[in-house]
Amino acid sequence: MTEQTLVMAKLIELKQDLSTELPGGKQIDVQFNPETMKVTFANQVAQPPGGDQSAGTSGMQFVGAGTTKLALTLWFDVTAMADNPVDDVRRLTKDVIHFMTPKESESDATKLSPPGIRFSWGSFLFDGMVEGLEESLEFFSSAGKPLRASIALTLAQQKILVSSFEGAGSAGSRPGQRPFTPAKQGQSLQQMSGAAGKGSDWQSIAAGNGIEDPLRMAPGTLVDLNAKASVGGGFGVSASAGVGASGRFGLGG
Repeated sequence: MTEQTLVMAKLIELKQDLSTELPGGKQIDVQFNPETMKVTFANQVAQPPGGDQSAGTSGMQFVGAGTTKLALTLWFDVTAMADNPVDDVRRLTKDVIHFMTPKESESDATKLSPPGIRFSWGSFLFDGMVEGLEESLEFFSSAGKPLRASIALTLAQQKILVSSFEGAGSAGSRPGQRPFTPAKQGQSLQQMSGAAGKGSDWQSIAAGNGIEDPLRMAPGTLVDLNAKASVGGGFGVSASAGVGASGRFGLGG
């Protein structure tokens, strides 16, 4: 089985018009990938003066281009740093706060604008600006320095971003993933394997799935009917089955 490399998320500074990456701009590899992300879509609509409120959506009008927001939490922990550890977690989080700090506008030197930012994680891309940032500090050293922090980050762009994908999207077969069959009420493993045309292999299937009582299957028990194991002097497991799932989606500006 080929070991897959863990892809780490990045924060990349963009030009203020979000067109391309900013030459020489800041780029950050996150320390831990977020556990969850929340994407929110919102349209700006209003009832026109004199409009018919009973007309439903036909009585409403767009008053803006809409907004897409991405909310996520990033964790930082100096005690988990294997290379070049630092004494204060704020030495790490200040790089994220950089994306919150206004700078001279690229289109008008008399004004300030926030940097553009791209959150990139594999095929998931979100281009926008930092709308909100909340940093929580915890786990302090004896010298009173914070060693761990979480940053709740909200990114926004003033348009509806639609996910785009390449190819047909067929997942195909993945290492360590096999189809599982749920046991029905009152169904034994012998009956399940017989229905799959593998009636003579029920003992090997039981061993491969670690089933101790193939005659009394709990309803809903997931069984890999392709599992094989050697049988001799009892059930001996020489093959195992695993369940795995992966998936991602992308938003591009």
